[in-house]
Amino acid sequence: QVQLVESGGGLVQPGGSLRLSCAASGSIVSCEAMRWYRQTPGSQREMVAEISRLGITNYADSVKGRFAISRDNAKRTVTLQMNSLKPEDTAVYFCNADVRDTTNWLRNYWGQGTQVTVSS
Repeated sequence: QVQLVESGGGLVQPGGSLRLSCAASGSIVSCEAMRWYRQTPGSQREMVAEISRLGITNYADSVKGRFAISRDNAKRTVTLQMNSLKPEDTAVYFCNADVRDTTNWLRNYWGQGTQVTVSS
């Protein structure tokens, strides 16, 4: 079993910053690509940022220049630093990862989500 657990959500004023973290645990051999998605009520889940095992990153246009994704392979964590937050960034943020487990299968896993609210 593999678990992804997010932390760091909350309420922040427009222009403020938040840092989300996600830790992977369980029967893991390696974490491959790791991602952050977000979802608002009535909308599809959208990818915000992703990072490969080697550290290659990709961002949604809406967050480029404001968000930064990073990872610690030894700790099996991925972090999303969110700066210059806007009300439209309000969403539930989900951690997602491709994980090779001890059965040697590569599977995709989701965290439970953490609420980010940007409001004055």
